[in-house]
Amino acid sequence: MPHIMKSVCIIDDDNMYVNLVSKIIEIKRLSEKVIVFNNGKEALDFFIDSIEDTKEKIVPQVVFLDLNMPIMDGWEFLREFTKIKHEISEKIALYVVSSSIDSRDIDRAKSIEVVSDYLTKPIKLDDFEKILV
Repeated sequence: MPHIMKSVCIIDDDNMYVNLVSKIIEIKRLSEKVIVFNNGKEALDFFIDSIEDTKEKIVPQVVFLDLNMPIMDGWEFLREFTKIKHEISEKIALYVVSSSIDSRDIDRAKSIEVVSDYLTKPIKLDDFEKILV
């Protein structure tokens, strides 16, 4: 039986995409819990809180991050998350997920140490299964 992730995080302001990805994860039983944030600021606050209160927060093992969002976009989130990542004891695989196929965005994202990979929307089901199983 495959190992089920405890928690997966989606940081994206597109409700249709978030609902679709959440449903796929639920139906395929790829994670026990899906945590959703509509912008980078909400997610960053969550991660900062998890550093301060490690007993209460379930830190996600995988994060899917969109680049284009209001309030704090994915690039700003990555800049700030990189500053605090070393304080988070849990291992987190962070995937940038964007509709952008611009090689400059892809290269820029992949050059950031905390980014595991860059995925182009829409993500294929087998990509989810490779990442989450």
